[in-house]
Amino acid sequence: MPLCFADPSAASIPLHILSKDALAGWLKDQSVQIQNWVAANTFTAGLGQALVIAGSDGSPAMALVGWGTAPTRARARFHLAAAASKLPKGIYAIASGLPDDTAETEALGWLLAGYRFDRYRKIAPMAALLVAPAGVDAAKVEAIANGEALTRTLINTPASDMGPPDLEDAARNLAITHSATIEVTTGDALLENNLPMIHTVGRAADRAPRLIDMRWGEDGPTLTLVGKGVCFDTGGLNIKPGASMGLMKKDMGGAAAVLGLAHMIMATGTKVRLRVLIPAVENSISSNAFRPQDILTSRKGLTVEINNTDAEGRLVLADALALADEEKPDQIISMATLTGAARVAVGPDLAPYFSDAPSFCAALENAANRIADPVWRMPFHNPYETMIEPGIADLDNAPSGGFAGCITAALFLRRFVTQSAYAHFDIYGWQPSAAPARHKGGVGQATRALFAGLDDILGK
Repeated sequence: MPLCFADPSAASIPLHILSKDALAGWLKDQSVQIQNWVAANTFTAGLGQALVIAGSDGSPAMALVGWGTAPTRARARFHLAAAASKLPKGIYAIASGLPDDTAETEALGWLLAGYRFDRYRKIAPMAALLVAPAGVDAAKVEAIANGEALTRTLINTPASDMGPPDLEDAARNLAITHSATIEVTTGDALLENNLPMIHTVGRAADRAPRLIDMRWGEDGPTLTLVGKGVCFDTGGLNIKPGASMGLMKKDMGGAAAVLGLAHMIMATGTKVRLRVLIPAVENSISSNAFRPQDILTSRKGLTVEINNTDAEGRLVLADALALADEEKPDQIISMATLTGAARVAVGPDLAPYFSDAPSFCAALENAANRIADPVWRMPFHNPYETMIEPGIADLDNAPSGGFAGCITAALFLRRFVTQSAYAHFDIYGWQPSAAPARHKGGVGQATRALFAGLDDILGK
């Protein structure tokens, strides 16, 4: 079911948001009965607390949500969502206490708290619905929420039902929804169309590799999104240990992220000429799998020595990035669950990104801070270029030594974009434990920040 706000014309329950500092003052203006009820239920306005107050007929007359203190709020996100799931069934409307500068983000958090991945078992929907707060663009927030929901669902779906053909189907459905055009190059046609590394990585799987190419929009700057679509990653002949393979259904998280971002852009009618490229493959093990120390020739003509078949994501992205760069768009952005090194560096919650453009970084980080979608800039550190040059070929897909893995991967990708502005995101795509508005499982990262900062990023 789509995530949406309640009908504003429906009868609703007033919702008061109270910080710890504001609680005593608010209670002074209430009846003795309300004061006693709040005290009896030990409501202290702690962050995420929720309390319903009944009227004389026993039905809910109002509800209270705790807003905590500034220090507790600084350590969390989506504060309203922390209470939303605790409220009983009903339609709620903000009556007081929600700061204007956070209203959109908090309303979004409420919608995201209602996300359910129920493909394989029934899960009760969230009981509490919200009327869009005053001043909030409800349609835009719903578009963002449903873009994020799309990303989550694609990542959560196991590889048995989310292989390259299924990822193609998801892209086609999105294209139909928004009247976009789509072309898909599959199997040996990849070789005929000079996409050799996508073919090489995916050729060992029963489900053929493919490149998905979706276009939308006729006006505005040109933006190309490239998402890593490795639907399952065994590691290839450099097979992953079981513990490392357990979450590899999420290795198409970059593709899921760019499709979610594309939905946000298209659903809101953003003035941009959008292209989405997704190399969709499975990195499988078979007699025709590519091997360590093979040397591949990319679409761009650069040769790549394979020193680890588990560093396959950068190979499929490289061909897609080279294709994207040939059109010289105003901005290319790649998103990928690319390296474990990025997780070691910043953990699961931050989305590390690479860009040499100060204007891009400023626009992105301003938006990220404003809407609680955290990012962290990492360096395209030029002195490390020698680490990806093996001598026998132009590039090494897995430099030895183990240092700076996310940086060397980003430098590898940058070699394939020479004519366009470029930024790369090395995301995790997974929420390890449940948090307000973020269930355990697949999650979007940096897409909301990119969407919020898009005008400034593209210089509109």
